[in-house]
Amino acid sequence: MKLKLLTLLCIVLCSVCISCKKEDINPEQETSIVLSDEVKVYEQGQVDKGVVLIVENGGESSYIVDKTGKRIFTWEFDNSLGNDFELLSNGKALGIFKPNNEPPFSFGGYGGVIKIVNPDGSIDWEYNYVSDTYIAHHDVELLPNGNVLFLVWERIVNEVSKANGVNFEGDIFLEKLVEINPNTNAIVWEWRSWDHIVQDYDNTKPNYDVVADNPQLININYNLQPNGDFMHANGIDYDAQKDIIYVSVNFFSEVWVIDHSTTTAQAATNNGGTYGKGGDLLYRFGNPEAYNNLAGERLFFKNHFPNLLEDGKPGEGNLLIYVNTGGENINQSTVYELEMPTSFSLTPNTNNEPNIIWDYTDTALFNEKISGAVRLSNGNTLICEGDFGYWEVTPNKEIVWKYTKEGAFWRGYSYDIDFEGLENLGVSLD
Repeated sequence: MKLKLLTLLCIVLCSVCISCKKEDINPEQETSIVLSDEVKVYEQGQVDKGVVLIVENGGESSYIVDKTGKRIFTWEFDNSLGNDFELLSNGKALGIFKPNNEPPFSFGGYGGVIKIVNPDGSIDWEYNYVSDTYIAHHDVELLPNGNVLFLVWERIVNEVSKANGVNFEGDIFLEKLVEINPNTNAIVWEWRSWDHIVQDYDNTKPNYDVVADNPQLININYNLQPNGDFMHANGIDYDAQKDIIYVSVNFFSEVWVIDHSTTTAQAATNNGGTYGKGGDLLYRFGNPEAYNNLAGERLFFKNHFPNLLEDGKPGEGNLLIYVNTGGENINQSTVYELEMPTSFSLTPNTNNEPNIIWDYTDTALFNEKISGAVRLSNGNTLICEGDFGYWEVTPNKEIVWKYTKEGAFWRGYSYDIDFEGLENLGVSLD
């Protein structure tokens, strides 16, 4: 009897001891983390807990992964992307796609068809914007008012362009912004770069003036390209607080700031809107050489994804951008966080460039096309390197996560695990 009581006492004491040991274990250390082959760096405790929507360049699918590399949702497309695709808070996704048939003209990043995709893959809304004279391309964004904003290439025929002082033989293809109401398919706002050009090539033609004296205008002869695609914008972002649009213009190595508060009629002039400038550029930065400004220092050499930091993210009000190269024959990319001015002004022959708040580069970070960066809730930055995959770096520039696979990557969007769009998509993160 005594032996049985002693045995029972030992069992109880042993159970208490084991229980105490379990309580002393950190839950993150207790859980065995299994990483996929795509995850090459994983610094536990330093990576942001959010998930990443991977958008492949021109891909036939997009998918969400957690930081272990596990796929937790995949969309399969009938048409290739052309390029952007983003999850919305209602669980639907907004993207730009290539049309079924070859368009009348196109360049890298062309789309033509905008869709809102339901969680089950069915199409909630579709709008075709492609013809002989225009085609939607690269980027699309849902505005707070429920309208959809997108980039457009607009054909200007050679006869018209030459009559306006363009030093080029052949049609040219310039940037336009279009806003559409998806409930009615009515175009409710437009802005055309063609309405805001300056040229110093032919003083007998319209728009002739001193380029350096007119930083609010676009030097139409700055970067003549053999195929007529002079500007090649590749990204937009909307600032609801200021009612402005940031436009990344790759071939100008600049970001342009456009007043969205104008009417379409005002956007074609230099008057009207909240800022009183109509559709003229409110601000521009990255490459003062584009408007013959000798006072500023050039920072951009091809650029992608102007990403305004919002919604309480660290650095709110600043702008992230991916600069593809460091200049001619400098094969290294840089991500900049830039301080945006509280009010916009462009002064001739003055340094109009913003302050650099933070930057990140690495000798191994390089892609001369696509790519981008987003700020994460824990203060880290998620970088999309177009021909590699994704890097997550801390504010102190320590690499804490890397994800790579074969392919080309347009962008990556991060969502916190409590983002309502994930729940509405039907994703479980338990």
